Amino acid sequence: MSFAPLTNDTFLRACLGQATDHTPVWLMRQAGRYLPEYCATRAQAGSFMGLATNVDYATEVTLQPLARYPLDASILFSDILTVPDAMGLGLSFQQGEGPKFEKVVRDEAAVAQLAVPDMDKLRYVFDAVTSIRKALNGRVPLIGFSGSPWTLACYMVEGGGSSDYRHVKTLMYARPDLMHRVLEINADAVALYLNHQIDAGAQAVMVFDSWGGVLADGAFQAFSLAYTRRVLAQLKRNGRDGAVVPRIVFTKGGGLWLGEMTGLDCDVLGLDWTMNLGQARQIVRQAAANATQNIAACADGSRADVTKDTPSTVPKALQGNIDPNVLFAPPDAIRAQVRQVLDSFGTPHTDRSAPGSTHIFNLGHGISQFTPPEHVSHLVDEVHAYSRRLRQG
Repeated sequence: MSFAPLTNDTFLRACLGQATDHTPVWLMRQAGRYLPEYCATRAQAGSFMGLATNVDYATEVTLQPLARYPLDASILFSDILTVPDAMGLGLSFQQGEGPKFEKVVRDEAAVAQLAVPDMDKLRYVFDAVTSIRKALNGRVPLIGFSGSPWTLACYMVEGGGSSDYRHVKTLMYARPDLMHRVLEINADAVALYLNHQIDAGAQAVMVFDSWGGVLADGAFQAFSLAYTRRVLAQLKRNGRDGAVVPRIVFTKGGGLWLGEMTGLDCDVLGLDWTMNLGQARQIVRQAAANATQNIAACADGSRADVTKDTPSTVPKALQGNIDPNVLFAPPDAIRAQVRQVLDSFGTPHTDRSAPGSTHIFNLGHGISQFTPPEHVSHLVDEVHAYSRRLRQG
């Protein structure tokens, strides 16, 4: 299986800390309900799962935003809940209600029935990855993704979305042994799932820890961060073509733990809109500097004091983090907010001889279904234009 060479690798280079001519931009949920063409395709498919499980439809909607906007990356059209669906929990989507599971996981018997699913049940996802990669024809890279072990567990225990996380937190506090078992299975399933996406052609992979921020300090480390780490430890580092496959981790509400997250074996940390990019940049830079000093201190070459949680000596790239609701403002206000985000990150990394601190522009969470599509054009254009000006001094 071979694919066309990339003509725009700006996103991948930024993920790996390499200097770029402009700040790359893509949007979480960029293929979605805010686009009338997406709504038309979904109507043809008959349902969300009919759309997601059909390779041709999934390919079509993944490419739709690229026909409108000069984005620097595409992301597989799918859902974060495909893995628990393959476990036999019975996923469905009711109009206006969001995802629901027919079976919930709240007791010992339900946990005992869980297992890493047969990946053949998710063949439609991997076939879509390959189809999209071919259809892109090297235009931009393709990102694969999954929900994090904790986020998947939340849906599996709650049976759908939640406003108070009562069931999942009750299980976590009352029976931590059962919760850890669920998370172990989820982590191994997510790792296998992402590796299959890499084999199918994904050029970067992202772990969405959408509900990590609802946890208390201490619980986040034990029930979310530890299992994201378990996923990353099992991921393939290279795709079939030998190219490095960057890993992105996004925890909504996770800014409090950014310092600890620098120890993850990933290349990019996503931020929501509550975190100052400049402060975040200092945190990842300091973590990389500390790692360099730590390694240098091991004069005998044993590196015995370098633990699995030691950050890379290359600063993590940062992804984010404009408030999605900015896109409801007038065009001039959108452009002003884009400039503010870029300015908050600071002077771009421009040294092509060495890796440095880099930025990938994105929303702080997914784009709203009510967003005027023409407003996205102003955001993308301003990211490209202003970030080029910043690099020219």
